[in-house]
Amino acid sequence: MDNLLKDRVSKGMSNQEIGDNSKRFEVRATAESHFSWLRTRMALERTMMAWVRTATGLIGFGFTIVQFFDVGRVYPNGRPVHFPQLPHYLGLALIFCGVAALVISIWEYRWTTHYLRGGRFAAVAGLGSGGFQTPLYAVAIALTCVGTFTFLAVLFQAF
Repeated sequence: MDNLLKDRVSKGMSNQEIGDNSKRFEVRATAESHFSWLRTRMALERTMMAWVRTATGLIGFGFTIVQFFDVGRVYPNGRPVHFPQLPHYLGLALIFCGVAALVISIWEYRWTTHYLRGGRFAAVAGLGSGGFQTPLYAVAIALTCVGTFTFLAVLFQAF
């Protein structure tokens, strides 16, 4: 019994060579595999939308911190604040994280969509030459531009 278990574990996918994808799995163009492909594609869309939502929150919150604390550089009793530039640095860090998250997510989204459209999955996808159009690229790129502009505006306002 112990040898049988070791045999099954040793023949698993984890021990296959990474470069040998031909024996790893077989893609058959059936209705079931097409709907599985669509579920995977929609999961990719949801993941990208979550990245866009998170980046929007980071950029917006960073800008809000800068604007909110811009007024309060002096305590109510007239004493100066110890680190007056700290809100700017924190806001810049949050805005930068939001823009970086967008750039990384756009790159990963693009890579994964090309993977799902090409190679063995082309027959399962059933897209033809037109592809799968989504406004997510436009929204993510526009938000990246807005975030970059916000970062530069806060950066030049700080000094």
